Amino acid sequence: MAYEIKLVKLVSGDMLIGKANVEDNMLTEVAVLQTVPTQQGVQMMLLPFGYPFEQDFDAKISTAHVIYEYKECPEDLKTKYLEATSNLTVSTGGLGNLDLQGGAGGNVTDISQLLKK
Repeated sequence: MAYEIKLVKLVSGDMLIGKANVEDNMLTEVAVLQTVPTQQGVQMMLLPFGYPFEQDFDAKISTAHVIYEYKECPEDLKTKYLEATSNLTVSTGGLGNLDLQGGAGGNVTDISQLLKK
């Protein structure tokens, strides 16, 4: 089953993010995107579509209820959505900051030194 993460607006005015299933014309694992005013500006919250009565991201919505589909979903939003729906943390840094020369890892530069102990 192939899916793509889409940011859409429903005919009701709700802004949603979910996995678009092309074969079924459905959005699955739907989250509502809500803006919350704060003293620092506006923040966004991702909530399950049935919140507060449903705590899981398992809602399904037909794409017939979509009035607008955003051309692109921001990568930060996709990452937060995937973290919220999967309970996993998505790494963005890669391995570029690792010190593989032994500087911070116990000062061992040769693995044979570990085996001699």
